[in-house]
Formats: sequence, structure tokens, C-alpha cells
Amino acid sequence: MEFDYAKLRTVRQERRLTIQELAEQAQVSASLISQIERGKVVPTLTVFWRICKALDIPMHIFFETDSAEQYVVRRENRKMLQFPDSQVRYFLLSPQVKGSIEFLLVEIEPGETHDPEGVVTHAGEEYGYILRGEMIVRLGTEDIHLREGDSIAFPSSIPHRYRNPGTTVCQSIWAMTPPSF
Repeated sequence: MEFDYAKLRTVRQERRLTIQELAEQAQVSASLISQIERGKVVPTLTVFWRICKALDIPMHIFFETDSAEQYVVRRENRKMLQFPDSQVRYFLLSPQVKGSIEFLLVEIEPGETHDPEGVVTHAGEEYGYILRGEMIVRLGTEDIHLREGDSIAFPSSIPHRYRNPGTTVCQSIWAMTPPSF
């Protein structure tokens, strides 16, 4: 799944925002926005969320393709998103990202976190289930240790992050509403 850099400029211009205005709303530098729009830099997850929040759009807008709608996602056809220098892989299990819920398989390598820059917040709710391994979910100031077979549900407005404290890959299934990716 490739990030559509040109779409950022298009959406920004549709919203009649200057690079500087978007940068201020997303709390990043104008030069970073410019570099992202030109495909010179891939944003981190935190920066990407801030930009999407400032534009009031879901992340999946930047990864959409014009393929026909489907009802089934075959294992070999899953779309995968992985940020540069990240050891976290997001596999889209939802056949469409235009619905009201999103379904993801998340794999986190040992010792890695889903967002090394800090915690994230956004509208909606998240529901997770640990398939394999273990995960520490930070909710606000509380660390919740989850093991294989455990599940969790929380409002996404609580600052959160995921970390794999184990020695094996953590695999988890997540349902999010509204879609974040």
C-alpha cells in the first residue's frame, strides 16, 4: 500500500489551506509539510495522524486505490502498511475502508512500539485481541499488560500506545471505529 503524496497537496488546496496554515494546525514545520507533499519525506505515524486530524480526514484517504469493492480479503491480498524504520506492520483486514469500522491485524516485533514518538489520540473506539505474544497498552498513565487470549476496549480519545515487551512477535487483531487508516 503506497502513500499518495500528491493527494496531501490536493486535499490541502481543496481545504484552501496554505502549507503554513496546515503546519500550524498539525503542529509541525511548514518545511516538513512541503517535503511530504513532494515525496521527499515519509511522515512518522504521529505526524501523519496530526496532519489527518488537522485536515479532518481518515488516514486511508492517502492509500486508496480504485479497485472494485470486495467482500472478502484473501490472506495473499492483504494490504500492508509499514512506516520507514518501523518494526510494526499493519495489515488491513477490512475489504473496504469507506465503512464505519476498520479491521486490522497488527504485528509488532519484540521491544518495538507502534509509535516511538509518543502516544496518539483520535476520535472513536478501539477493540483489540492478542492472538500471539504479549503487548503493553499504555492508556493515559496506566500500563496494561496483555497476553495471548486477552482483549481490551477503550475510547480512542484516551492517549494510547502499544509496545511489545516480549521476545517474540506480537500479533493482535483490532477493530476501530471510525476507521483511522
